[in-house]
Parts: sequence; C-alpha cells; structure tokens
Amino acid sequence: PMMYNETFRLLGLDLVYLCFDTKEADLGSLVRSLREMNVFGFNLTMPDKERILPYLDDLTPAARMIGAVNTVKNENGRLIGHNTDGVGYIRSLRDFSCPVKGIEMTLLGAGGAASSIAIQAALDGVSVLHIVNRKGRSWENALRLADIINKQTSCKADVLSFDQKDLLRECLAKSSLLTNATSVGMAPDTNHSPLEDSSWLHPGLFVSDVIYNPRQTLLLREASGRGCSTGNGMYMLLYQGEAAFHFWTGLNMPVEEIRKKFFTE
Repeated sequence: PMMYNETFRLLGLDLVYLCFDTKEADLGSLVRSLREMNVFGFNLTMPDKERILPYLDDLTPAARMIGAVNTVKNENGRLIGHNTDGVGYIRSLRDFSCPVKGIEMTLLGAGGAASSIAIQAALDGVSVLHIVNRKGRSWENALRLADIINKQTSCKADVLSFDQKDLLRECLAKSSLLTNATSVGMAPDTNHSPLEDSSWLHPGLFVSDVIYNPRQTLLLREASGRGCSTGNGMYMLLYQGEAAFHFWTGLNMPVEEIRKKFFTE
C-alpha cells in the first residue's frame, strides 16, 4: 500500500490502494464485491493466486501459461488476470548483475510464484531449468510447468524431488542460479532452509530467495558463508509492483523515488 499510494501521490492520480484479509471460503464473495464496487484493479498473494482463477473473466497469455494470477485489472466490468511475479523477479536480477540468458538454473518450488518465475525464465533465455519440488499437492503442477516450457520455449526443463539428493547436488553443481520460491525460511519460521545440506552450494552460484521477511533467510546466510553472491525478494516486490502498475494504468512507476523511500537496506 505505501508503495502504490506514494506512486499515486507523485503522479497526481486520484487513486488509493487498500488492503483486505479474507478467508479462503470468502474469496468468491470478496471478488464479487470488488467487481460491484467497480474497483480499478487489485493484487492478491499466497495462497489465492490459483484459487482466484474461477472468478475471473479472462487471463493474459502469460497468466494462462503460468496458471496463477497476482494482479487483476477491471476492464469495463471484466476482470482480467495477469501475473507479474516472473517479470519482477527477472528484472530484479539485473540489479545484482545476474544474467539469465544461456544459463542453467535450479528453482525450488512449483507454486504460484515459482510457476511465474519458471515461465519467465524460460521465455527470457534460460537454457536448462531444474524444477525441484516435494511429491505433494504441487507435484503435478511442477510436471505441468516442465511440459509447457519444453513444448513452448527453447528451454529444457526437468523435474526432480527434494528426496533425490544426489541428483539435486549434481544440478546445483552445474547451475549458475539457485532460486528459492518456496515459503521455507519466511517469518516467523526463520530457522529452516529449503536445502538440507549447504555444502551443495558453490561460489559460482548466485543464490536468490523470493522471501523478503526476513531480508536474510537462513538459506542466504548459509550461501554467503559458502562464498555465493545472494539476493532477497525485496527488488522482486518492487519490480512486480512496477509491472502491475503499468498493467493497470499504462503509466510508468517512478521506480527510483519508490526504491529510495521504501526499498533501501
């Protein structure tokens, strides 16, 4: 809210951004209320990025590929779903001088944010993508993601389980980028890492976490200790917000002013 409301103030826009909590069972009624209020648009976060889909009128091509939405625009009463997480994440890597074109990447997770990152990484030129997930509710989504990437992009994607420790260690050894897109390590449960063994990390690996609370997760602390360069999810938050603002308004967010005010370490 602070980021968007400051943007509205700087650009002289007669808009306000508010936050609402909702229970899973009430998501449909909340969306209907937002539609009836004729809101300009809205964001949503975990765990509603996939649950929102039945309540929308249409999806952008990117959101359709990803199968999850974090941004909705009201176009004359029609709610259009988009996903800016992947765009924001790939853009944030530029601030860490971490190119993605032609690299091998390991991605932890297959939920809404992970799906967006996987699709965008493949579209932006990652050559090989290893999707690592637990054999649970999102395992089928991991397989779906790899299938979409292999059929619709030039990236080669595969799926492995966290239990395949030897294979995971081999994938990390070949990767230039490791991205944690799970919630493991997020506050308040900050004493866990998605990786069982930090010795699998190597100095040539850039380790990135989409979590921004805390700003230094256990994974990032362990990676720094192994000589890896690291980055948290703060700039992903900034740039996915920038992309959402442009989707809603067609205008450019004053990114540098917003960064200086809200995203300094």
